[in-house]
Amino acid sequence: MRIANSRSRRFLYAGLITILVLATGWLLAARAQQPTITKQACADDNGGITLPAGFCATVFADNIGHARHLVVAPNGVVYVNTWSGRYYGNDTPPAGGFLVALHDTNGDGRADVTLRFGDSIQTGSAGGTGITLYRGALFAEVDDRIVRYALPATGIVPTEAPTVIVSGLPLTGDHPMHPFAIDARGALYVNSGSATNACQVQNRMPNSRGHQPCTELETRAGVWRYEAERTGQRFSPAERFVTGIRNAGGIAVDSTGIGIYATQHGRDQLAENWPALYKPEQGANLPAEELVRLERGADYGWPECYFDDTQQKLVLAPEYGGDGGKAVGVCAQKRGPVAVFPAHWAPNDLALYDASQFPERYRGGAFIAFHGSWNRAPFPQGGYNVVFQPLAGGQPTGKYEVFADGFAGAVKEPGRAAHRPAGLAVGPDGALYVADDAHGRVWRIIYTGNVAATRGAPAAAPSERAGAPAAAPAERVGPPEGTHPDAGADAAGLPTPRGATAAMVALGDRLYHANTCVGCHGSNAEGTPLGSDLTKGKWLWGDGSLAAISRTITQGVAQPKEHTGVMPPMGGAQLSPSDVSALAAYIAALNQRAERRTETGR
Repeated sequence: MRIANSRSRRFLYAGLITILVLATGWLLAARAQQPTITKQACADDNGGITLPAGFCATVFADNIGHARHLVVAPNGVVYVNTWSGRYYGNDTPPAGGFLVALHDTNGDGRADVTLRFGDSIQTGSAGGTGITLYRGALFAEVDDRIVRYALPATGIVPTEAPTVIVSGLPLTGDHPMHPFAIDARGALYVNSGSATNACQVQNRMPNSRGHQPCTELETRAGVWRYEAERTGQRFSPAERFVTGIRNAGGIAVDSTGIGIYATQHGRDQLAENWPALYKPEQGANLPAEELVRLERGADYGWPECYFDDTQQKLVLAPEYGGDGGKAVGVCAQKRGPVAVFPAHWAPNDLALYDASQFPERYRGGAFIAFHGSWNRAPFPQGGYNVVFQPLAGGQPTGKYEVFADGFAGAVKEPGRAAHRPAGLAVGPDGALYVADDAHGRVWRIIYTGNVAATRGAPAAAPSERAGAPAAAPAERVGPPEGTHPDAGADAAGLPTPRGATAAMVALGDRLYHANTCVGCHGSNAEGTPLGSDLTKGKWLWGDGSLAAISRTITQGVAQPKEHTGVMPPMGGAQLSPSDVSALAAYIAALNQRAERRTETGR
């Protein structure tokens, strides 16, 4: 009897162990499908950014390349698309694929697993911007294609080659990126940004009229619609869904699953290209950036129209007969925005918040990542932040507010900003992720309700809030000297080039910092993605002589060799021949100083 009981107990114990092992396996498998449970941990300084009271942040990942858009899977894995190429000075990206998988396995708000996959620079790729998830698969932009990766049952990186969904997307011109979104029905909405600033006969050149008609609209400046589950589609004019959007930097689907919203980058260089119609202050503060709702067949106005937020209406662009903002013309029939934001802030991504981790007031609203301006020079640049636009039923319920700021650090300029917001995503737990394409940082923002958790003062909205009355422009040809904090800082320590005088160098310094030069070349003249470094003695359009530099300034650069910024004659500023000579002397002096420092080892 004891033997039987002992045998029975052994069978019972074996059965219990088997059940325990199976249960443990089922538990681990289920856990792999659940979002990572994260501790409410934050960095002491929120990773260098400021947030409203009760919010805090961690640096989720850093130095992963030029991080553009990102998406968070149901299990908490963050997938990021990174970009490279001319916009980033053709620098060398991190080794491996341009797609990055990030995972926080211990719940401290920081990724401890970083894996790269997909095409790389070694395979001839330049990466991309757009990325999303749909029905368990990862969709990503790579060069001129959108591809689909099957995600593995175990692990976080795809093990199979991707399938091409759409190919042949345009890659030329001013806006070669392709953000996209997929709605609940499987409709794939893809941005094809404009190739030009305003469809001018000579792009970004003074007084150049617009093409009539603007044939660019056949393949650019709109959103195209494809099917997410259909392979082998080719880009063509036939699939255009909406038109008249200069560049839809962010596209998002609302909580209904079928409402589609996008941001629009407003056009540049009103004052630089049309100085008889616009004063410099107007060029810095017009036109508004936009949030629009996409509806099939709608025309949002580009290139014939732009949105003037001081008048709260679309007005006729100067390339198409506009008179500086009074005439409306065909713009009366174009589709207006849902909400507007300050000029030139560059809205690069959009996330509609439908989670519950943040307070109720954020539900249904829009977070927008502003990459930061260059075209406000010589006035202070703006953007480089994340704003929140409250919405209800697709309509604004108040003005936008700056939600996260401080990304740029000490200097808000394209070439000197520490970080530039480029992507947004909401995690399954309601955390907000922000990606930076300057130095490859990703932040994770959560709400704790603990006011003490917020480091630094909340970022306030700047004075040029949407709808605020604009200051009356001063009656002058150019902006005042010294509007930039660095104005006049260099001249005292600069050498005097042969053929120039110290007074010319000093005048050139003041003119450089008081005009649009700083927008493309930076306040330190060391260059940005838009314009070349003017201090290193690399001459692309001459031999470095005063005469050659003056000629380049006077003629402008219509076809840049190494950068993305087209320079109109004299940078779009109103300069006399003596002003041009002074600017040339200043640039030559900067190079001579750099040469001397190299020789002396300083």
